[in-house]
Amino acid sequence: MTVHRVAVLALDGVTPLDLAIPTQIFTTRPETPYEMTLCALDAKVVTSAGFALVADGDLEQVRAADTVVVPGFEPILQLPDAVLDTLAGARDRGTRVVSICTGAFALAAAGVLDGLHATTHWKHIDEFERGFPAVEVDRDVLYVDEGDVLTSAGVCCGIDLCLHLVRRDLGAVVANEIARGLVAAPHRDGGQAQYVPAPVVVAGEASLSGTRGWALHRLGEPLTLRVLARHAGLSQRTFMRRFTEETGTTPLQWLLNARIGRARELLETTDHPMDRVARDCGLGTAANLRLHFRRALGTTPTAYRRTFGRSVTCDVLGRSRAPEQGPVR
Repeated sequence: MTVHRVAVLALDGVTPLDLAIPTQIFTTRPETPYEMTLCALDAKVVTSAGFALVADGDLEQVRAADTVVVPGFEPILQLPDAVLDTLAGARDRGTRVVSICTGAFALAAAGVLDGLHATTHWKHIDEFERGFPAVEVDRDVLYVDEGDVLTSAGVCCGIDLCLHLVRRDLGAVVANEIARGLVAAPHRDGGQAQYVPAPVVVAGEASLSGTRGWALHRLGEPLTLRVLARHAGLSQRTFMRRFTEETGTTPLQWLLNARIGRARELLETTDHPMDRVARDCGLGTAANLRLHFRRALGTTPTAYRRTFGRSVTCDVLGRSRAPEQGPVR
């Protein structure tokens, strides 16, 4: 298993939760190739919560990394030239560069995001758009994948992005196992617009999480809007409205994403023929599986199995990956 070096660059004013996300997800595990180092310009870093932390690495480790992650930081200050030059150099060398939340300000200031799509926390997105007109800002997404440059929206969207990277590197099974350890959703639907302040839900309206959980155990069965609404005890119109409010996506799109996720797991962990994979995940036929797989992931089920199947030796740096690029909603 080839080692993949991850440098988490903590800037002064770093947000502790933003920092904890990549250090937890990319920590060394037997099933992953990641070797994570906490880096900073100086050994001591003051967090936005007022306490200080000590970093093991410096900018030299950032320059030597295969992936650089910049967590969010407050306040958004003028950054030292050494930091900006290091980030710009990483981009020039083809290093994967990632930001969580307001970490996008550092990437943008270094010119890493020029001409690319990117996102950041909804509270700061107007300021970000004004300050960096060369960046194409996506407001209503959890994260944006531009290949070797990735940005996430506010705080906990960093979990979504980091799990997405693990899924891209190592497949859905490993990403899902890490998500279970974090007690986090392996994949969330919708964008950060669902978390912008909005009127409080009327008292007594229960979450639809029970119906979603029920559906996840029956993906191979016919699940229509009528069936889901009936399980929730709601009219179809009310179910559709409430489901969209909770998840940021429609019931049928959520169901399609869940079925593609299940297909990925089956392709990684079984040798079942494509017709059976399609039937077991609820996509019906091999042709339908291929259609939705290519639309969602930009690859074929066969190519995905060849890359992530259980017989494949894990090599993050040397193998081809199934692409999963673009804004994730």
